[in-house]
Amino acid sequence: MQFNLFKIKTPPLVGVDISSTAVKLVELGEAARGRYSIERYVIENLPKDAVVEGNIANMDEVVDALKLAWSQLGTRSRHIAMALPSASVISKKITLPAGLSEDEMETQVQAEANQVVPFSLDEVNLDFQVLGQGASPGGDVEVLLVASRKEKIEDRVAAAEAAGLKVLVMDTESNASQTAFEGMVHVLPDSGRGQTVALIDIGATTMHILVFVDNVMVYSREQSFGGNQLTQEIQRRYGMTYEEAEKLKRKGEMPDRYGLEILQPFTETLALEIGRALQMFVASTSWTKVDYIVLAGGTAILPGLDEAVAGRTEASTMVANPFAGMARSERVAADRLAMDAPALLVACGLAMRRFDSL
Repeated sequence: MQFNLFKIKTPPLVGVDISSTAVKLVELGEAARGRYSIERYVIENLPKDAVVEGNIANMDEVVDALKLAWSQLGTRSRHIAMALPSASVISKKITLPAGLSEDEMETQVQAEANQVVPFSLDEVNLDFQVLGQGASPGGDVEVLLVASRKEKIEDRVAAAEAAGLKVLVMDTESNASQTAFEGMVHVLPDSGRGQTVALIDIGATTMHILVFVDNVMVYSREQSFGGNQLTQEIQRRYGMTYEEAEKLKRKGEMPDRYGLEILQPFTETLALEIGRALQMFVASTSWTKVDYIVLAGGTAILPGLDEAVAGRTEASTMVANPFAGMARSERVAADRLAMDAPALLVACGLAMRRFDSL
């Protein structure tokens, strides 16, 4: 049975992002005048190595975190949208003739998948989505083909079901990030039109780089570098366990000279890595510069990081807030949300699937 990656959308729906360090749940609603509202959210930390390189390594720990997060969320809905890590997904844009029936299109997509998927199609879940008219004349359409090994999807579904939740949507992290980005482009000059914008989600071990030109994604890449390097340096310098160092980092309660001796060198190194990633984008594409950088992920809120990145790249830099312009429920504290918003990019994008047209 093929698991539908795109097409099932039934409200109400909770966005659930399982990262390497935490389980993040977001529920959105509709406010007056067509605005979205953030109704509630929860971030529940995971034990170290419960999730490794996007794969669930300790099912019991992930299930326990999901159960606790859902109970803290306080929602009645058990319907959720989840996402697969980009590394677990094979995706390719293809061009097909316009006017094909869905069966004819599915046949052609499967034929194309046989060429790009390095294992038997019996081992994968395969889906596709029509993106729109192709760039070349002749009435062709552009189609996104997405495939993932069944075991990758089944692990996440099993964790959700063991926690008493029902998965209605299985998306990809990059697609969820793009959805959230589209919801906050209004904060950019001219809403991003005519601009080259890099969205950089800094995770614990990996940076995910998405580049948009005129609000269309044109480039996607992952780079091995993340917030764990800072945690490990805190752990080494102060003789702490990993858990102690991570807790202190999140609270911001650091010893004297932490900023000068640890934080500042880390932010400079991270800014350098981001600069290198964008140089690779320029070197491998026809675009010559990036106009704006939007930083996401829990690491994005480190003091001085946005200034360091702007200085290194000479591009205007801001910290992502996927809830910008949304109404806010009284249940959600404004100051806490301001700190957590950059880390909720994927979960917010998943929660927005509730409002897809059927």
